[in-house]
Amino acid sequence: MRKGQIDRKTKETNIHLELSLDGQGLADLHTGVPFLDHMLTLFAVHGFFDLKLHAEGDLEVDAHHTVEDIGICLGQSLSEALGDRQGIRRYGHAVVPMDEACASVVLDLSNRPYLVYQAPPLTAGVGQFETELVPEFFRAFSQHGGVTLHLQVLYGSNTHHILEAIFKAWGRALDQATLYDDRRVGIPSSKGLI
Repeated sequence: MRKGQIDRKTKETNIHLELSLDGQGLADLHTGVPFLDHMLTLFAVHGFFDLKLHAEGDLEVDAHHTVEDIGICLGQSLSEALGDRQGIRRYGHAVVPMDEACASVVLDLSNRPYLVYQAPPLTAGVGQFETELVPEFFRAFSQHGGVTLHLQVLYGSNTHHILEAIFKAWGRALDQATLYDDRRVGIPSSKGLI
């Protein structure tokens, strides 16, 4: 079982996160940000990841620090679980519809973090969740997970549906990239190093 466990404590947040890449899609989430719990449940279920997460943050300010630091911890746990990245497929791609919305996620577990985030203007919030935190979350994940991540909303009008499509596609693409390739011996790079 490839697992990563991260504990991060700052003056703004206190986070414990456990990620299993070879899981069953089980999510045990307590972030204090209900919409993020919903999105990360979709990620876990559709990516077949087991994700355990407990976070306390300065939510009386807003959810920014909590959401960003969870992205940091998730990226770090991914990197820890992958180890030297030998034998993995490395690339993943998924296109997922959610009613009228459709999102594409393409990623490379290259150890070269980069985020491309293309989405139409979203409503300012879904419930109490500020939608401007979505790219902040994925930027933190990409930077700390060593992931080249391209997220593109192809179309959609309902903000909730758009975000569901993104998180489901992210889970499916990451699952694809982290799977072992039986044909692969060693590092999946012509350089011999990722």
